[in-house]
Amino acid sequence: MRAIRYHEHGSPDVLRSEEIERPSPKRGEVLVAVRAAGINPVDAKFRDGTYPQGPHPKIPGSDFAGVVEAVGDDIDEFAVGDRVFGTGLGIDRQGTCAEYAVATTTHLAKLPDGIAFTVGAGIGLVGVTAWEGLIETAGLAVGDRCLVHGGSGGVGHVAVQLASAAGASVVATAAEQYHDRVRTLGADTVLSYDRPDLASAIGDAGAPDVVLDHRIDQHIELNTEIASQGARIVAIDSTAPELRYPDSGLARAKMHTLHHFAMISLSDYSSALKLIARLLESGNVTAEVARTYDLADTGQAHRDVAETSFLGKAVVVP
Repeated sequence: MRAIRYHEHGSPDVLRSEEIERPSPKRGEVLVAVRAAGINPVDAKFRDGTYPQGPHPKIPGSDFAGVVEAVGDDIDEFAVGDRVFGTGLGIDRQGTCAEYAVATTTHLAKLPDGIAFTVGAGIGLVGVTAWEGLIETAGLAVGDRCLVHGGSGGVGHVAVQLASAAGASVVATAAEQYHDRVRTLGADTVLSYDRPDLASAIGDAGAPDVVLDHRIDQHIELNTEIASQGARIVAIDSTAPELRYPDSGLARAKMHTLHHFAMISLSDYSSALKLIARLLESGNVTAEVARTYDLADTGQAHRDVAETSFLGKAVVVP
């Protein structure tokens, strides 16, 4: 089969298209013929060594969608020919930027008929992150006010939809060129993240009860200032080696709870994926696929997710 692999950490130039042996599913595993593979910024961080992963050579990619090609022993939930999607590969096992990928049942769910493989591949990691961050971790509920930093990003654009579907009022930050689209995804208010009066503008929309933040090390002071009494703040990414409240007294007085969440810490993605499948089927949530690439152009996809701005997801189609 064709696969993209890297033999050492480095720039996107280390990604090579290679012919390798097709894997076979072991007990409890499913072999998927990959129809699409989502590319996320974290994939680039695994590749460049920010988050070292081994052993090498490694196939990158967490997200996938495709058709079950074969199943190992003790598999009852899936059968050959099923349409599936999933996430969580490329960490302790080989990834998804290949013609075939092997996953355990904890990493996948059935993809509803009528949902494009590119959408299924685009929503895995970001959908699970948004669900676990907002619903499971922060306990977002009907009537809550929710602030999504980076509402046009991979996680952000799904979080906006999910929060709206959950009955929350949603404020999102985004670059100005994405404001109209983020509103159509469900945001009640969209604000430019670089406006000098951002704190007061968020306050005018209503102090958020839940904050989802992809750059907590940049926004922790802002979040402390604008979030409501008892607010739940979920940090989904931070490169800061040490993170502290600049005004810990105010944070204590407002009884804020700061949650650090990383999807890779989960041992089972299937429950969240099944819920996301229902939301896809109902039309309440989708993945906006901004760009598609041939498998041979996976390196360019890595460059784009790390260096350029677009609304939604990048997807590789083998």
